[in-house]
Order: sequence, then C-alpha cells, then structure tokens
Amino acid sequence: MASLSFLHLSSATRFTPRATPLNHRARTQKSFSIRSQSAPVLSQDELKKLAADKAVDSVKSGMVLGLGTGSTAAFVVDKLGQLLSTGQLSNIVGIPTSKRTQEQAASLNIPLSTLDLHPHIDLAIDGADEVDPNLDLVKGRGGALLREKMVEAASSSFIVVADDSKLVSGLGGSGLAMPVEVVQFCWKYNLVRLEGLFKELGCEAKLRLAGDGSEKPYVTDNMNYIVDLYFKNPIKDGFAAGKEISAMEGVVEHGLFLGMATSVIIAGKTGVEVMTK
Repeated sequence: MASLSFLHLSSATRFTPRATPLNHRARTQKSFSIRSQSAPVLSQDELKKLAADKAVDSVKSGMVLGLGTGSTAAFVVDKLGQLLSTGQLSNIVGIPTSKRTQEQAASLNIPLSTLDLHPHIDLAIDGADEVDPNLDLVKGRGGALLREKMVEAASSSFIVVADDSKLVSGLGGSGLAMPVEVVQFCWKYNLVRLEGLFKELGCEAKLRLAGDGSEKPYVTDNMNYIVDLYFKNPIKDGFAAGKEISAMEGVVEHGLFLGMATSVIIAGKTGVEVMTK
C-alpha cells in the first residue's frame, strides 16, 4: 500500500448561490483540502478507501449510524467492522440502507437495527453519484435511493464520500442517470410523464433493466421499478423539480437529495478535500 504524506493544508471560504426559490437562501461553503505532494498517484479504489477512512474519523463509540450503499460506502462498512473487532469502537448500532449493506455489515459482526427501533440517527455516511457546488446530490444509481433517503433524512449529520468525477456544476450535468423509483403498476405511464416533465432539458427516460442480459426490469429492495432520467442540460431548480416529480401518482421517491449533506469528502488524484456548509 502506498505511503502517504499530507504536507499541505489549505482552507477557503466561498459563497455559492443557487437558482432556487426565494425561501432557499445561498449557503456559505467551507472547503478544506489535504493533499499529498510526495506520494504516487493512487488507484480509484485506494482513493475511495482513503476518503472512507476520513469519514469514519467522525464516528464515536455509542453512535447510531446510517450505513450507506455502494462501492465507497462498502469501504466505510469495512472500516467500521475493523474498528469494532479491535475494540477501537464499541456500542455501535448500524441502520443499513439496502439488503446488500445489511449482509456486508452482518458478516462483519456490526450490530444492526431499524428506523422503527432507532428513529433518530447520529450520523449517516454514504456515497453520491453527483455533487453540485451547494452540496446537493444525485443518488440512487445503485438502486437504494428510497431507503437511503429515509435513513439519511433521519440523521443529525450526513457525510458524503465521493471521488472527484462526481463533481458537477448543476445536478443532472453528468449526463448519467437520475433515478426515480416508481410502483410497478403502469410504470410506462409514469415514464412518459416524467420524460415530458423535463422536455425542455432534453430529458430521456428509460426503464432500468436487471443487467443480467435479459430484458427483465430491475426490481428494488422495496419491489418497485426505477425510471432513469438522462438530461442533456442540468436541472435549473432542483427543489422545484423534486416537488414536481413527487407530486406524480405512482412515484415513490426520486434521487435528488437536496439540503441534506452536512459535509462532502472528495477523493482526488492527489488527496482528499472536505467540503462543508
């Protein structure tokens, strides 16, 4: 494993306005970066692990934790299991956001529970598919958006871990999927409506497939389908877009996570940057 030396610490404060309704005021965002000037360039997985370890530094014994889903969140769960096994952490309770995270955490002997028994969560750590300058997110390309949003909305703090390829100037700007979870009943009806809702942004809506080579739809842990929205242009107003999507009958949840993240840890080619509100 590469040996890292963190030689440069910089901080900056900037104001980042956003095109939102008037009741959503611009936030102050602080950015702290830790960069290595002597270490070799790390692989993507090594960067993810470095960022995950940084996020786990915020975990204290006795906490109730929201456990995210995805490749970066898996490193977080691995680290928590390691710290519990060595006694460096104790009395942790995890609330998983997917069946696969539940299975991973259970295999590492991390005590698990549910929102029913622990409705107030101290800290959630999860990945993101897009991060804009205001720390608003697109999440859910891994298919766990409903449970992720429920757990993370119940958390006092929400740390996001991602690599620098996830940074966008506006949500939807990557051109990749922005997921919407819908009921199976008349899914095509809602697909057409969702595409029409964002026609001016050049939106294309597609039913997510299982990915096993068949034409079977992907089915979430909640037995729903996912309609993926692909934008040619970024969403102008995330709050308005989320409200319009949620108003549609048959829509369960959308992948816009707005005003939820308290900090974002970004892993880049030369180090880790921590962005906070």
